Amino acid sequence: MKYAFLSLCLLLTTSAGFAQETKRLTADKHNEYGLVFSLPQTHLDLEVVATKTTRKAGPYYQYAEKYLGIPGAITQDSEEWSLTSVKVNPYGVPDPDEEYLMQFKAGSNGYIVLDENGLLLSINTEPAVDSIAPTAPKVKTKSPLDNNDYAKVYSEELLMSASTAKMAEVAAKQLYRIRESRLNLVTGEVDELPADGESFKLVIQQLDEQEAALTALFMGTTQTETVVKHIDYLPIAESTNEVVFRISDLYGVVSADNLSGAPIYLTLKITEEGQLPVDNKGNVKKMPKNAVPYAIPGKAEVTLTDGKKTLFKGELPVAQFGVIFGLDPSLFTDKKNPSCVTFYPQTGAIRQLGK
Repeated sequence: MKYAFLSLCLLLTTSAGFAQETKRLTADKHNEYGLVFSLPQTHLDLEVVATKTTRKAGPYYQYAEKYLGIPGAITQDSEEWSLTSVKVNPYGVPDPDEEYLMQFKAGSNGYIVLDENGLLLSINTEPAVDSIAPTAPKVKTKSPLDNNDYAKVYSEELLMSASTAKMAEVAAKQLYRIRESRLNLVTGEVDELPADGESFKLVIQQLDEQEAALTALFMGTTQTETVVKHIDYLPIAESTNEVVFRISDLYGVVSADNLSGAPIYLTLKITEEGQLPVDNKGNVKKMPKNAVPYAIPGKAEVTLTDGKKTLFKGELPVAQFGVIFGLDPSLFTDKKNPSCVTFYPQTGAIRQLGK
């Protein structure tokens, strides 16, 4: 069995749909009217989004139900990771065994457009651009318990309390006073309301922040953040339940050989092999002389699971499960009415052919 190549990284700069630089090469005397390009080998970008949940216990958690009447306070600090989503996108990498020279006629003014890695994107026209934006990570939410920020709302009475039990009692009374003040503002039962709407919003916001900080002293806080990692997978052959990465409660997304995490399995099944084109009689067409090569890719069904639940399932085009054929070069060297063509950079297949 052939094994696929795997690598784990923070971001793949060549992933499908990500922003790419292109370069236009024109056939002229200095290159003897010959232009070099590559056809792709299809890789799969496994975009993995994991969520880290951080729970922090407040210093008065043992008094939460007594003074607030709310059960379920966080009683100890903890961190855990969970898998949020997995997406799979094909993208092309230059195949060193599929490099070609396209020869134009002198004075034809033909040109090709390549991506930054030398993959052929189009001939005699601008390439089509796909836009699949990578998922952005989400930063950690703030907590009043970070760096003891809750101390900002401590009253003098609370600071002078002689025991934790007394501090909890005073904090609860302060919390109820804040709630009462906010209610009086909302209902208008105060001697003097804020001067305008913006002032009113600011006062309410400050009361909300104070309430959140005091509540956190009893109930604790839960913070979340997401991390996005990209895993490069090169499909070479069919595969069943291949471990491609793991999810660790302590470390998040880890490599397949890191046994601290639970495995995520990939199954790849070839659903269609690319076939050479045939004529009206069903005979395989002959390759044109000095043909401009392109790929007729195959297809594969890719499934990712955690052993119980399916995380991703889809059919994707794969160049290496197909064949190479070619276009007649005279299509593109006609001085009066040359043809143009665009290709899929993920597979090297023809996207559109025309004048």
